[in-house]
Amino acid sequence: MGSITPALPSFNVLHNTKPNDTTLPAFMVSSTRGFLPRQEPIVSLPSDFAVLESILTRMPIKTLSGEAGLLATYTLGETVLRELPDLTDAINKYKDDLPLMNALYRDYSFLASAYLLEPCHERFMKGEGYGLGRQTLPSIIALPISRCAELAGFKPFMEYAGSYALFNYRLADPALGLEYSNLRLIRAFEHGLDPTSSEAGFVLVHVDMVRNSGPLVDGVVSALAACEKDDREAFDEGMKKIVESMVKVNKVMDGMWQKSKPGDYTSFRTFIFGITSQSMFPHGVIYEGVSETPLSFRGESGANDSMIPLLDNTLQISMPSTPLTSILQDFRSYRPGNHRDFLAHIASLSNALGLRAYSFQKQSSAAWYLLALNQVRDFRWRHWCFTREYILKKTAHPTATGGSPIVTWLPNQLDAVMSAMVATATEWKDKGGLGQDCEDIMEAVIVQRETLRKEVEKYCAERGVVSK
Repeated sequence: MGSITPALPSFNVLHNTKPNDTTLPAFMVSSTRGFLPRQEPIVSLPSDFAVLESILTRMPIKTLSGEAGLLATYTLGETVLRELPDLTDAINKYKDDLPLMNALYRDYSFLASAYLLEPCHERFMKGEGYGLGRQTLPSIIALPISRCAELAGFKPFMEYAGSYALFNYRLADPALGLEYSNLRLIRAFEHGLDPTSSEAGFVLVHVDMVRNSGPLVDGVVSALAACEKDDREAFDEGMKKIVESMVKVNKVMDGMWQKSKPGDYTSFRTFIFGITSQSMFPHGVIYEGVSETPLSFRGESGANDSMIPLLDNTLQISMPSTPLTSILQDFRSYRPGNHRDFLAHIASLSNALGLRAYSFQKQSSAAWYLLALNQVRDFRWRHWCFTREYILKKTAHPTATGGSPIVTWLPNQLDAVMSAMVATATEWKDKGGLGQDCEDIMEAVIVQRETLRKEVEKYCAERGVVSK
């Protein structure tokens, strides 16, 4: 008797996102909304949280009414201690409503970050260094954020998807959907409630990018299913869908230059720093009533987005064994649980099927594989350019908001994808090549790789850090 090949594991990617089902987590991967939440984010909290809502409404440097808010007068901390009760019992009252738990997690994470980093903002506005943030998070914030984070599946600190970006937009007109001009922020630190501000642009461009992730998810799932069935035509079609969706994502990403100005970023950036590896919190933060031992969490970072990690896993991009890659792996825990499970599933499935090797078996597939790698490179190169123009040229602070080394971390991943591209082109060099488009891409990659090397050396030398 022949052996029976065990079935490969499956994953439930939603096609119907069930937006009215409050028993499901807010974030579940779908072929329609991709990595966006299943439903539009909850904007208003129940009346039980009226005090919290009031403080958050008054908190931004510029409020929705145009008046100066609590962070403008450096009075948020004292206002929180004077007005805010412990609302943990109210959270427990609604604990089975998981999208509401996500909204509460978003709101408490905004409040926690603003409270901890308000002194740093005040010093920054005076032209001083950041100094120390508040080293203790009072129980009136620490207890409720810990509870709603636990229920929603996050760490008790601000994260990219669950709070700062992907669950922090509303539609000005629900009938117009996710068009960029129809997006508004729910919460903000600085001027973000004005949709024309750089803070709003910074967040909403990310939402607009992820809006295109449904076809990306569908392309990945389709390509892997075709690989398993050895359906070459369907495989190439799936890879084509991956490339086309990423072309749209990268085009939207390029709009960041116009919608969020480089000179404005450092002023609202203060509030999205984390605790881990930051000089503002050298010993961590005491969460009063939660832990007597200081806690430490990474800050909000676009590196927590799931689109590029999805492609890293699908395309089997090999990362170097370095401390910088260890940070990349640590970032994986700062995503919605369903996203984490999906990315792990795709990594396992792609490795089991050998997607990269399958791509190399035919020229058409290898070309699509290289084009997909090129979209990852394009994304990471632009991210590096943002880092250079928005941060490296504006501030000497050595770490990014997520706690990674500001000069060397992104180049670590960017060089890895460039290496994968070189290996792919080399593999096919003596087999007739992959066509003129791919040859043109590789010529540009060789030049860009050398440019990256020189830029990293320059900034490392200026800042006195080791480039590797």
